[in-house]
Amino acid sequence: MTEMAMVNWVYVVLLFILGFITYKRKSLDLFGTAVMIIMGIIIIFSAGASWLLLIVLFLVMSLLATKYSKKYKMSLGEFEGRRTSKNVISNGVVACFMAAFGSYYLPFVGGFIGAIATATADTLASEIGVLDKHPRLITTLQQVDPGTNGAVSVLGTAAGMIGAAIIGVAAYFLGIMVNPLIAVGVAIISGTVGCFMDSILGAVFENHGFLTNEHVNLIATIVGALVGILLL
Repeated sequence: MTEMAMVNWVYVVLLFILGFITYKRKSLDLFGTAVMIIMGIIIIFSAGASWLLLIVLFLVMSLLATKYSKKYKMSLGEFEGRRTSKNVISNGVVACFMAAFGSYYLPFVGGFIGAIATATADTLASEIGVLDKHPRLITTLQQVDPGTNGAVSVLGTAAGMIGAAIIGVAAYFLGIMVNPLIAVGVAIISGTVGCFMDSILGAVFENHGFLTNEHVNLIATIVGALVGILLL
């Protein structure tokens, strides 16, 4: 028990180092970094470091996707620079809750993977999909400008599904789920459903000012988590 506690504290130190790097690289603001560290500590001591590593994987993929074709995104006015605590909470609080109580209710493992897969799929679909010059609004299928809330494209959807699949594969190798096929299946299905829910909410509510992007992200991860729970 003492040895395990020592290992966990080592991960806490590494988490602080990751937070420092993220802040210095201007990927997160100070409060966003603090929230990330707090949620990470909760996950480490309630579920284990392997669960945290899955979220770190999501963070890394998100940062890489955001930086990809930065100049082009800036020319479109679609480059999202330093993220805030609102972004961290809306994308991570559901996964944090699932991890905190995953040992008490097994289906929450599926909920955790579903929430992370949704956040990953949505981020990659948005950051890569904006490069597609002919997206369509998910509710009407009308062609719209890249970056429009609720816009979907083949490129973005493919990127999102690949991102979700990577989360599923990682969940298996990290020992979070023992069956690789179930892990990948849960991640792809829940991530895709959650991602499309994000697009629908964006088209119907965010475009009309009824919801913010953070609200949409939060609801989408809740839907992804629920799908993951049902699949498990």
